[in-house]
Amino acid sequence: QVQLVESGGDLVQAGGSLRLSCALSLSMHSFNFEHMGWFRQAPGKQREVVAGITKGGSTNYLDSVQGRFTISTDYDKTLYLQMNSLNAEDTAVYYCCIITGGSTYWGQGTQVTVSI
Repeated sequence: QVQLVESGGDLVQAGGSLRLSCALSLSMHSFNFEHMGWFRQAPGKQREVVAGITKGGSTNYLDSVQGRFTISTDYDKTLYLQMNSLNAEDTAVYYCCIITGGSTYWGQGTQVTVSI
């Protein structure tokens, strides 16, 4: 079973940037994952997918973050989310997840707060 730990969340001014990291307890080489991704949940809202990446490197993004956020991985033990031009609507708890062997694993989340 793989464990995920997010980091990098912070309070940032609108227009600023943050880089989130998600550290895996196992190397990606040790299991066959299908997808990895970042989700977020703002207060009073449902969790939504922000960005995803497949084992083959294909990426997809929520429309509102397209062009501002970039998902990447070292294909070893870390998943990243580079977030630029942040705005107040990006304020949320951000979670990383990985889908492998039919199971989905989640981290505990990291808080991103964007001040106007």
